[in-house]
Amino acid sequence: MAHHHWKDLLVWQKAHGLVIEIYSITSSFPETERYNLTSQARKAGSSVPLNIVEGHSRSSAKEFQRFLYISRGSIEELRYIMLLAKDLDYIDDEIYQDVEKKCSEISILINKLIKSFNK
Repeated sequence: MAHHHWKDLLVWQKAHGLVIEIYSITSSFPETERYNLTSQARKAGSSVPLNIVEGHSRSSAKEFQRFLYISRGSIEELRYIMLLAKDLDYIDDEIYQDVEKKCSEISILINKLIKSFNK
C-alpha cells in the first residue's frame, strides 16, 4: 500500500474528525432519540473510519476496496440521518450544511481511493 498506516490517509483523518463532531451534535438530540437517531448517527458516522481502518489492515487491495464501499454506504447513511435530524428540528440548517459539506468531501475522497485501485 502507498500509505504505511491508516492514520496517514486524509480520508481517515477527515472521517475521524467528523465522528467527533457527530458525537457532539447528537449529544443535544432529545432523550427519546437516544436509542434511535442518536445511536444510528453515531454508528453510521463511526462506521466510515472503522471500515477504512479494517480495509487498510487487510492483505489485499481488493479487500481494502470492499471495505471502502462499505464506508461509502455509511457516509451516505449519515447524510440521510442528518437531513432527517434537520427536518425534525434537532439541528439547525447551518449545522446541517456544515455536516453535509464534510460528508460530501469524505464521499469524494472515498470514491477517489476506490478508483485508485482500478488503475
